[in-house]
Amino acid sequence: MELKDAQYKKMTEQPVSRLILSLAVPTIISMMVTAVYNTADTYFVSQLGTSASGAVGIVMSLMGIIQSSGFLIGMGAGSWMSRLLGEKKESFASEVAASAFYFALAIGVLIAACGLLFLDPLITLLGATETIRPYAVEYAQYILYAAPFLITSLTLNKMLCAEGKARFAMVGIAFGGVLNIFLDPLFIFVFHMGIAGAAIATALSQVVSFCILLYMFASGRTIAKLNLRGAARTWRRYGQIAAYGMPSFFRQGLASVAMIALNKQAAVYGDSAVSAMAIVSKVFMLVFSVVIGFGQGYQPVAGYNYGAKKYDRVKKAFLFMTRTATFFMVIFGVIGFAAAPQVLRMFIDSDPAVVRTGTQAMRLQCLAMPFLPLATCCNMTFQTIGKSKTATLLASARQGYVFLPLVLILPQFFGMGGVEMAQPLADAISFFICIPFTIRFFRELKQNQMQMSRG
Repeated sequence: MELKDAQYKKMTEQPVSRLILSLAVPTIISMMVTAVYNTADTYFVSQLGTSASGAVGIVMSLMGIIQSSGFLIGMGAGSWMSRLLGEKKESFASEVAASAFYFALAIGVLIAACGLLFLDPLITLLGATETIRPYAVEYAQYILYAAPFLITSLTLNKMLCAEGKARFAMVGIAFGGVLNIFLDPLFIFVFHMGIAGAAIATALSQVVSFCILLYMFASGRTIAKLNLRGAARTWRRYGQIAAYGMPSFFRQGLASVAMIALNKQAAVYGDSAVSAMAIVSKVFMLVFSVVIGFGQGYQPVAGYNYGAKKYDRVKKAFLFMTRTATFFMVIFGVIGFAAAPQVLRMFIDSDPAVVRTGTQAMRLQCLAMPFLPLATCCNMTFQTIGKSKTATLLASARQGYVFLPLVLILPQFFGMGGVEMAQPLADAISFFICIPFTIRFFRELKQNQMQMSRG
Protein backbone atom coordinates (compact mmCIF):
# COMPACT_ATOMS: atom_id res chain seq x y z
CA MET A 1 0.00 0.00 0.00
CA GLU A 2 2.88 2.38 0.78
CA LEU A 3 4.30 1.88 -2.73
CA LYS A 4 0.92 2.66 -4.31
CA ASP A 5 0.32 5.77 -2.17
CA ALA A 6 3.83 7.13 -2.66
CA GLN A 7 3.60 6.71 -6.43
CA TYR A 8 0.16 8.35 -6.55
CA LYS A 9 1.39 11.32 -4.52
CA LYS A 10 4.44 11.70 -6.73
CA MET A 11 2.43 11.65 -9.97
CA THR A 12 -0.31 14.02 -8.82
CA GLU A 13 1.54 16.51 -6.58
CA GLN A 14 5.13 16.88 -7.76
CA PRO A 15 5.72 19.92 -10.04
CA VAL A 16 4.89 18.83 -13.59
CA SER A 17 8.09 20.18 -15.14
CA ARG A 18 10.29 18.22 -12.74
CA LEU A 19 8.05 15.16 -13.00
CA ILE A 20 8.00 15.08 -16.81
CA LEU A 21 11.76 15.53 -16.99
CA SER A 22 12.33 12.74 -14.46
CA LEU A 23 10.23 10.42 -16.62
CA ALA A 24 11.27 11.80 -20.01
CA VAL A 25 15.04 11.65 -19.56
CA PRO A 26 15.17 7.86 -18.98
CA THR A 27 12.65 7.39 -21.80
CA ILE A 28 14.67 9.60 -24.16
CA ILE A 29 17.80 7.62 -23.28
CA SER A 30 15.90 4.38 -24.04
CA MET A 31 14.58 5.74 -27.33
CA MET A 32 17.95 7.12 -28.38
CA VAL A 33 19.76 3.91 -27.50
CA THR A 34 17.18 2.02 -29.57
CA ALA A 35 17.64 4.47 -32.43
CA VAL A 36 21.44 4.32 -32.04
CA TYR A 37 21.55 0.54 -32.28
CA ASN A 38 19.24 0.67 -35.31
CA THR A 39 21.55 3.29 -36.79
CA ALA A 40 24.52 1.11 -35.83
CA ASP A 41 23.07 -1.66 -37.99
CA THR A 42 22.90 0.77 -40.90
CA TYR A 43 26.43 2.04 -40.25
CA PHE A 44 28.14 -1.34 -39.97
CA VAL A 45 26.11 -2.96 -42.76
CA SER A 46 26.81 0.01 -45.06
CA GLN A 47 30.47 -1.04 -44.96
CA LEU A 48 29.38 -4.17 -46.85
CA GLY A 49 28.11 -2.11 -49.81
CA THR A 50 25.20 -0.05 -51.12
CA SER A 51 22.88 -3.05 -51.69
CA ALA A 52 23.41 -4.35 -48.15
CA SER A 53 22.72 -0.87 -46.75
CA GLY A 54 19.55 -0.66 -48.81
CA ALA A 55 18.45 -4.05 -47.42
CA VAL A 56 18.43 -2.62 -43.88
CA GLY A 57 16.18 0.19 -45.12
CA ILE A 58 13.85 -2.37 -46.69
CA VAL A 59 13.64 -4.51 -43.55
CA MET A 60 13.19 -1.38 -41.45
CA SER A 61 9.61 -1.22 -42.69
CA LEU A 62 9.08 -4.83 -41.53
CA MET A 63 10.60 -3.92 -38.18
CA GLY A 64 8.14 -1.06 -38.05
CA ILE A 65 5.20 -3.42 -38.56
CA ILE A 66 6.45 -5.62 -35.70
CA GLN A 67 7.02 -2.58 -33.49
CA SER A 68 3.57 -1.20 -34.29
CA SER A 69 2.05 -4.36 -32.79
CA GLY A 70 4.06 -3.79 -29.62
CA PHE A 71 2.95 -0.17 -29.47
CA LEU A 72 -0.67 -1.18 -30.13
CA ILE A 73 -0.73 -3.41 -27.07
CA GLY A 74 1.79 -1.55 -24.90
CA MET A 75 0.42 1.96 -25.39
CA GLY A 76 -3.15 0.68 -25.23
CA ALA A 77 -2.52 -1.00 -21.90
CA GLY A 78 -0.24 1.79 -20.66
CA SER A 79 -2.60 4.69 -21.35
CA TRP A 80 -5.45 2.76 -19.70
CA MET A 81 -3.30 1.79 -16.72
CA SER A 82 -2.19 5.37 -16.01
CA ARG A 83 -5.82 6.54 -15.85
CA LEU A 84 -6.79 3.56 -13.66
CA LEU A 85 -3.90 4.23 -11.27
CA GLY A 86 -4.94 7.89 -11.14
CA GLU A 87 -8.41 6.67 -10.13
CA LYS A 88 -6.75 4.31 -7.55
CA LYS A 89 -8.04 1.14 -9.26
CA GLU A 90 -4.84 -0.88 -8.83
CA SER A 91 -6.38 -4.37 -9.16
CA PHE A 92 -8.04 -3.40 -12.45
CA ALA A 93 -4.69 -2.03 -13.66
CA SER A 94 -3.06 -5.41 -12.86
CA GLU A 95 -5.71 -7.22 -14.90
CA VAL A 96 -5.00 -4.94 -17.86
CA ALA A 97 -1.22 -5.50 -17.51
CA ALA A 98 -1.49 -9.29 -17.33
CA SER A 99 -3.87 -9.40 -20.28
CA ALA A 100 -1.58 -7.18 -22.36
CA PHE A 101 1.50 -9.33 -21.60
CA TYR A 102 0.00 -12.59 -22.84
CA PHE A 103 -1.72 -10.81 -25.72
CA ALA A 104 1.66 -9.48 -26.87
CA LEU A 105 3.29 -12.92 -26.72
CA ALA A 106 0.52 -14.48 -28.80
CA ILE A 107 0.61 -11.74 -31.45
CA GLY A 108 4.41 -11.98 -31.64
CA VAL A 109 4.34 -15.72 -32.32
CA LEU A 110 1.64 -15.26 -34.97
CA ILE A 111 3.58 -12.52 -36.81
CA ALA A 112 6.82 -14.54 -36.72
CA ALA A 113 5.14 -17.66 -38.11
CA CYS A 114 3.34 -15.83 -40.92
CA GLY A 115 6.38 -13.73 -41.82
CA LEU A 116 8.73 -16.71 -42.08
CA LEU A 117 6.18 -18.71 -44.06
CA PHE A 118 5.76 -15.96 -46.67
CA LEU A 119 9.22 -14.38 -46.42
CA ASP A 120 10.09 -14.21 -50.12
CA PRO A 121 6.90 -12.50 -51.37
CA LEU A 122 6.98 -10.27 -48.27
CA ILE A 123 10.43 -8.90 -49.12
CA THR A 124 9.30 -8.22 -52.68
CA LEU A 125 6.21 -6.41 -51.35
CA LEU A 126 8.42 -4.22 -49.13
CA GLY A 127 10.12 -2.78 -52.20
CA ALA A 128 13.39 -4.73 -52.54
CA THR A 129 15.20 -4.52 -55.87
CA GLU A 130 16.79 -7.66 -57.37
CA THR A 131 20.24 -6.70 -56.05
CA ILE A 132 18.95 -5.83 -52.56
CA ARG A 133 16.58 -8.80 -52.25
CA PRO A 134 19.09 -11.55 -51.15
CA TYR A 135 20.48 -9.32 -48.40
CA ALA A 136 17.00 -8.35 -47.24
CA VAL A 137 15.83 -11.99 -47.01
CA GLU A 138 18.88 -12.95 -44.97
CA TYR A 139 18.45 -10.00 -42.61
CA ALA A 140 14.67 -10.30 -42.20
CA GLN A 141 14.50 -13.95 -41.13
CA TYR A 142 16.36 -13.33 -37.86
CA ILE A 143 14.30 -10.22 -37.17
CA LEU A 144 11.18 -12.38 -37.45
CA TYR A 145 12.58 -15.03 -35.07
CA ALA A 146 12.86 -12.32 -32.42
CA ALA A 147 9.44 -10.77 -33.11
CA PRO A 148 7.69 -12.26 -30.01
CA PHE A 149 10.43 -10.89 -27.75
CA LEU A 150 10.40 -7.44 -29.38
CA ILE A 151 6.61 -7.04 -29.22
CA THR A 152 6.45 -8.19 -25.60
CA SER A 153 9.45 -6.04 -24.61
CA LEU A 154 7.76 -2.95 -26.02
CA THR A 155 4.58 -3.84 -24.13
CA LEU A 156 6.43 -4.28 -20.83
CA ASN A 157 8.35 -1.06 -21.44
CA LYS A 158 5.20 1.02 -22.01
CA MET A 159 3.49 -0.45 -18.95
CA LEU A 160 6.48 0.42 -16.76
CA CYS A 161 6.38 3.97 -18.12
CA ALA A 162 2.64 4.12 -17.41
CA GLU A 163 3.36 3.44 -13.74
CA GLY A 164 5.88 6.26 -13.72
CA LYS A 165 8.83 3.84 -13.54
CA ALA A 166 10.70 5.07 -16.59
CA ARG A 167 14.09 4.23 -15.06
CA PHE A 168 13.21 0.54 -14.84
CA ALA A 169 12.05 0.65 -18.45
CA MET A 170 15.28 2.36 -19.49
CA VAL A 171 17.51 -0.32 -17.96
CA GLY A 172 16.02 -3.12 -20.08
CA ILE A 173 15.99 -1.24 -23.37
CA ALA A 174 19.35 0.47 -22.91
CA PHE A 175 21.20 -2.71 -21.93
CA GLY A 176 19.87 -4.54 -24.98
CA GLY A 177 20.79 -1.60 -27.20
CA VAL A 178 24.37 -1.37 -25.91
CA LEU A 179 24.73 -5.12 -26.37
CA ASN A 180 23.62 -4.80 -30.00
CA ILE A 181 26.18 -2.05 -30.69
CA PHE A 182 28.92 -4.30 -29.28
CA LEU A 183 27.79 -7.44 -31.12
CA ASP A 184 27.32 -5.79 -34.55
CA PRO A 185 31.02 -5.39 -35.48
CA LEU A 186 31.89 -8.64 -33.69
CA PHE A 187 29.47 -10.76 -35.72
CA ILE A 188 29.83 -8.86 -39.02
CA PHE A 189 33.59 -8.42 -39.24
CA VAL A 190 35.29 -10.65 -36.67
CA PHE A 191 33.12 -13.73 -37.23
CA HIS A 192 32.58 -12.79 -40.91
CA MET A 193 28.82 -13.35 -40.74
CA GLY A 194 28.00 -10.37 -42.98
CA ILE A 195 24.49 -8.92 -42.89
CA ALA A 196 23.21 -12.00 -41.02
CA GLY A 197 25.54 -11.04 -38.16
CA ALA A 198 23.84 -7.65 -37.82
CA ALA A 199 20.41 -9.31 -37.73
CA ILE A 200 21.49 -11.90 -35.14
CA ALA A 201 22.98 -9.14 -32.97
CA THR A 202 19.69 -7.25 -33.10
CA ALA A 203 17.66 -10.38 -32.31
CA LEU A 204 19.85 -11.31 -29.32
CA SER A 205 19.65 -7.78 -27.91
CA GLN A 206 15.85 -7.95 -28.05
CA VAL A 207 15.81 -11.26 -26.17
CA VAL A 208 18.04 -9.80 -23.45
CA SER A 209 15.84 -6.70 -23.15
CA PHE A 210 12.78 -8.92 -22.78
CA CYS A 211 14.37 -10.89 -19.93
CA ILE A 212 15.42 -7.75 -18.03
CA LEU A 213 12.01 -6.06 -18.37
CA LEU A 214 10.18 -9.22 -17.32
CA TYR A 215 12.39 -9.41 -14.24
CA MET A 216 11.25 -5.90 -13.21
CA PHE A 217 7.68 -7.18 -12.94
CA ALA A 218 8.60 -10.58 -11.47
CA SER A 219 10.74 -9.02 -8.72
CA GLY A 220 7.78 -7.16 -7.17
CA ARG A 221 8.98 -3.65 -8.11
CA THR A 222 5.75 -2.73 -9.88
CA ILE A 223 2.19 -2.03 -8.81
CA ALA A 224 0.74 -4.14 -11.62
CA LYS A 225 1.28 -7.93 -11.62
CA LEU A 226 1.53 -10.35 -14.57
CA ASN A 227 -0.12 -13.41 -13.06
CA LEU A 228 -1.74 -15.65 -15.68
CA ARG A 229 -4.76 -16.02 -13.41
CA GLY A 230 -5.13 -12.24 -13.40
CA ALA A 231 -5.49 -12.02 -17.18
CA ALA A 232 -8.93 -11.31 -18.61
CA ARG A 233 -11.06 -14.27 -19.68
CA THR A 234 -13.19 -12.31 -22.16
CA TRP A 235 -12.32 -11.02 -25.63
CA ARG A 236 -13.85 -7.66 -24.74
CA ARG A 237 -10.92 -6.67 -22.52
CA TYR A 238 -8.37 -7.39 -25.27
CA GLY A 239 -10.50 -5.42 -27.69
CA GLN A 240 -10.42 -2.46 -25.31
CA ILE A 241 -6.62 -2.64 -25.01
CA ALA A 242 -6.36 -2.70 -28.81
CA ALA A 243 -8.81 0.21 -29.15
CA TYR A 244 -6.83 2.40 -26.74
CA GLY A 245 -3.62 1.46 -28.53
CA MET A 246 -4.98 2.01 -32.04
CA PRO A 247 -3.51 5.53 -32.38
CA SER A 248 -0.02 4.14 -31.71
CA PHE A 249 -0.66 1.28 -34.12
CA PHE A 250 -1.68 3.67 -36.87
CA ARG A 251 1.20 6.02 -36.06
CA GLN A 252 3.78 3.24 -36.23
CA GLY A 253 2.02 1.08 -38.79
CA LEU A 254 1.52 3.93 -41.23
CA ALA A 255 5.18 4.81 -40.73
CA SER A 256 5.97 1.33 -42.08
CA VAL A 257 3.56 1.78 -44.99
CA ALA A 258 5.14 5.17 -45.61
CA MET A 259 8.60 3.58 -45.63
CA ILE A 260 7.44 0.98 -48.16
CA ALA A 261 6.01 3.73 -50.38
CA LEU A 262 9.20 5.76 -49.94
CA ASN A 263 11.38 2.78 -50.87
CA LYS A 264 9.30 2.03 -53.96
CA GLN A 265 9.41 5.65 -55.13
CA ALA A 266 13.15 5.92 -54.42
CA ALA A 267 13.85 2.58 -56.14
CA VAL A 268 12.93 4.21 -59.46
CA TYR A 269 16.14 6.25 -59.11
CA GLY A 270 18.38 3.27 -58.21
CA ASP A 271 20.03 1.63 -55.19
CA SER A 272 21.83 4.86 -54.27
CA ALA A 273 18.52 6.65 -53.77
CA VAL A 274 17.12 3.79 -51.64
CA SER A 275 20.29 3.72 -49.54
CA ALA A 276 20.30 7.51 -49.10
CA MET A 277 16.68 7.63 -47.89
CA ALA A 278 17.33 4.65 -45.58
CA ILE A 279 20.24 6.47 -43.93
CA VAL A 280 18.28 9.72 -43.56
CA SER A 281 15.33 7.81 -42.07
CA LYS A 282 17.63 6.16 -39.53
CA VAL A 283 19.21 9.48 -38.55
CA PHE A 284 15.84 11.13 -38.07
CA MET A 285 14.59 8.18 -36.10
CA LEU A 286 17.37 9.05 -33.66
CA VAL A 287 16.38 12.74 -33.54
CA PHE A 288 12.65 12.04 -33.39
CA SER A 289 13.29 9.74 -30.43
CA VAL A 290 13.79 12.90 -28.35
CA VAL A 291 10.25 14.05 -29.16
CA ILE A 292 8.80 10.59 -28.55
CA GLY A 293 10.75 10.38 -25.28
CA PHE A 294 9.30 13.67 -24.08
CA GLY A 295 5.86 12.48 -25.15
CA GLN A 296 6.16 9.21 -23.27
CA GLY A 297 7.40 11.08 -20.20
CA TYR A 298 4.37 13.34 -20.51
CA GLN A 299 1.74 10.62 -21.08
CA PRO A 300 1.73 8.99 -17.62
CA VAL A 301 1.64 12.45 -16.01
CA ALA A 302 -1.34 13.40 -18.16
CA GLY A 303 -3.05 10.04 -17.58
CA TYR A 304 -2.59 9.98 -13.80
CA ASN A 305 -3.78 13.58 -13.38
CA TYR A 306 -6.67 13.26 -15.83
CA GLY A 307 -7.82 10.19 -13.90
CA ALA A 308 -7.39 12.11 -10.63
CA LYS A 309 -9.37 15.03 -12.18
CA LYS A 310 -6.48 17.48 -11.76
CA TYR A 311 -7.04 19.17 -15.11
CA ASP A 312 -4.87 22.23 -14.43
CA ARG A 313 -1.85 19.92 -14.11
CA VAL A 314 -2.72 18.23 -17.43
CA LYS A 315 -2.64 21.63 -19.21
CA LYS A 316 0.64 22.59 -17.53
CA ALA A 317 2.14 19.25 -18.57
CA PHE A 318 1.01 19.71 -22.20
CA LEU A 319 2.52 23.18 -22.48
CA PHE A 320 5.79 22.18 -20.84
CA MET A 321 6.22 19.16 -23.11
CA THR A 322 5.56 21.02 -26.37
CA ARG A 323 7.69 24.06 -25.51
CA THR A 324 10.68 22.06 -24.30
CA ALA A 325 10.61 19.56 -27.17
CA THR A 326 10.22 22.37 -29.75
CA PHE A 327 13.28 24.13 -28.31
CA PHE A 328 15.38 21.00 -28.78
CA MET A 329 14.04 20.37 -32.28
CA VAL A 330 15.05 23.88 -33.37
CA ILE A 331 18.58 23.28 -32.11
CA PHE A 332 18.82 19.85 -33.75
CA GLY A 333 17.39 21.26 -36.97
CA VAL A 334 20.05 23.97 -37.22
CA ILE A 335 22.88 21.55 -36.46
CA GLY A 336 21.54 18.89 -38.84
CA PHE A 337 21.11 21.37 -41.70
CA ALA A 338 24.71 22.58 -41.38
CA ALA A 339 26.28 19.14 -40.88
CA ALA A 340 24.18 17.08 -43.34
CA PRO A 341 27.00 16.11 -45.76
CA GLN A 342 29.32 15.11 -42.92
CA VAL A 343 26.59 12.95 -41.36
CA LEU A 344 25.98 11.13 -44.64
CA ARG A 345 29.71 10.51 -45.15
CA MET A 346 29.87 8.89 -41.71
CA PHE A 347 27.70 6.12 -43.10
CA ILE A 348 28.90 5.71 -46.66
CA ASP A 349 31.69 7.85 -48.11
CA SER A 350 32.31 5.61 -51.12
CA ASP A 351 29.17 6.57 -53.08
CA PRO A 352 28.89 10.32 -53.91
CA ALA A 353 25.35 9.83 -55.23
CA VAL A 354 24.18 8.59 -51.81
CA VAL A 355 25.82 11.56 -50.06
CA ARG A 356 24.35 14.08 -52.52
CA THR A 357 20.80 12.72 -52.40
CA GLY A 358 20.89 12.15 -48.64
CA THR A 359 22.15 15.69 -47.96
CA GLN A 360 19.24 17.24 -49.84
CA ALA A 361 16.70 15.01 -48.08
CA MET A 362 18.21 15.64 -44.65
CA ARG A 363 18.23 19.42 -45.02
CA LEU A 364 14.60 19.48 -46.08
CA GLN A 365 13.67 17.33 -43.07
CA CYS A 366 15.61 19.66 -40.73
CA LEU A 367 13.45 22.60 -41.84
CA ALA A 368 10.32 20.74 -40.70
CA MET A 369 11.61 19.51 -37.34
CA PRO A 370 10.04 22.30 -35.20
CA PHE A 371 6.59 21.13 -36.37
CA LEU A 372 6.94 17.67 -34.79
CA PRO A 373 6.43 18.29 -31.01
CA LEU A 374 2.93 19.81 -31.11
CA ALA A 375 1.60 17.18 -33.52
CA THR A 376 3.09 14.38 -31.41
CA CYS A 377 1.88 15.75 -28.07
CA CYS A 378 -1.61 16.40 -29.43
CA ASN A 379 -2.31 12.85 -30.61
CA MET A 380 -0.60 11.36 -27.51
CA THR A 381 -2.85 13.48 -25.30
CA PHE A 382 -6.11 12.27 -26.82
CA GLN A 383 -4.84 8.69 -26.65
CA THR A 384 -3.96 9.08 -22.97
CA ILE A 385 -7.35 10.47 -21.95
CA GLY A 386 -9.16 7.67 -23.78
CA LYS A 387 -10.37 9.56 -26.89
CA SER A 388 -9.06 6.97 -29.30
CA LYS A 389 -10.97 8.09 -32.41
CA THR A 390 -9.57 11.61 -32.28
CA ALA A 391 -6.10 10.32 -31.42
CA THR A 392 -6.20 7.85 -34.32
CA LEU A 393 -7.28 10.59 -36.72
CA LEU A 394 -4.35 12.80 -35.68
CA ALA A 395 -1.85 9.93 -35.52
CA SER A 396 -2.77 8.92 -39.08
CA ALA A 397 -2.00 12.35 -40.53
CA ARG A 398 1.79 12.61 -40.59
CA GLN A 399 2.61 9.40 -42.45
CA GLY A 400 -0.87 8.41 -43.55
CA TYR A 401 -3.46 10.46 -45.37
CA VAL A 402 -1.09 13.45 -45.72
CA PHE A 403 2.25 11.78 -46.54
CA LEU A 404 1.10 8.95 -48.82
CA PRO A 405 -0.60 11.17 -51.43
CA LEU A 406 2.39 13.54 -51.36
CA VAL A 407 5.01 10.80 -51.89
CA LEU A 408 2.99 9.43 -54.81
CA ILE A 409 2.19 12.77 -56.48
CA LEU A 410 5.24 15.01 -55.90
CA PRO A 411 7.81 12.77 -57.71
CA GLN A 412 5.72 13.12 -60.87
CA PHE A 413 6.51 16.85 -60.87
CA PHE A 414 9.86 17.08 -59.05
CA GLY A 415 11.48 13.68 -59.62
CA MET A 416 13.67 12.51 -56.73
CA GLY A 417 13.24 15.96 -55.19
CA GLY A 418 9.56 15.13 -54.74
CA VAL A 419 10.49 11.99 -52.80
CA GLU A 420 12.79 14.06 -50.59
CA MET A 421 10.27 16.81 -49.80
CA ALA A 422 7.22 14.57 -49.16
CA GLN A 423 7.89 13.90 -45.46
CA PRO A 424 8.89 17.47 -44.44
CA LEU A 425 5.80 18.87 -46.15
CA ALA A 426 3.61 16.25 -44.44
CA ASP A 427 5.11 17.24 -41.05
CA ALA A 428 4.20 20.90 -41.63
CA ILE A 429 0.63 20.12 -42.72
CA SER A 430 0.11 17.79 -39.73
CA PHE A 431 1.16 20.61 -37.40
CA PHE A 432 -1.57 22.91 -38.69
CA ILE A 433 -4.18 20.12 -38.54
CA CYS A 434 -3.48 19.70 -34.81
CA ILE A 435 -3.94 23.38 -33.87
CA PRO A 436 -7.79 23.45 -33.73
CA PHE A 437 -7.82 20.15 -31.80
CA THR A 438 -5.39 21.61 -29.26
CA ILE A 439 -7.57 24.71 -28.79
CA ARG A 440 -10.66 22.53 -28.28
CA PHE A 441 -8.79 20.37 -25.74
CA PHE A 442 -7.78 23.39 -23.67
CA ARG A 443 -11.40 24.59 -23.65
CA GLU A 444 -12.61 21.19 -22.42
CA LEU A 445 -10.02 21.18 -19.64
CA LYS A 446 -11.17 24.64 -18.54
CA GLN A 447 -14.83 23.53 -18.53
CA ASN A 448 -14.01 20.39 -16.53
CA GLN A 449 -12.05 22.45 -14.01
CA MET A 450 -14.94 24.90 -13.62
CA GLN A 451 -17.36 22.03 -13.04
CA MET A 452 -15.03 20.62 -10.39
CA SER A 453 -14.90 24.01 -8.67
CA ARG A 454 -18.70 24.27 -8.59
CA GLY A 455 -19.04 20.72 -7.29
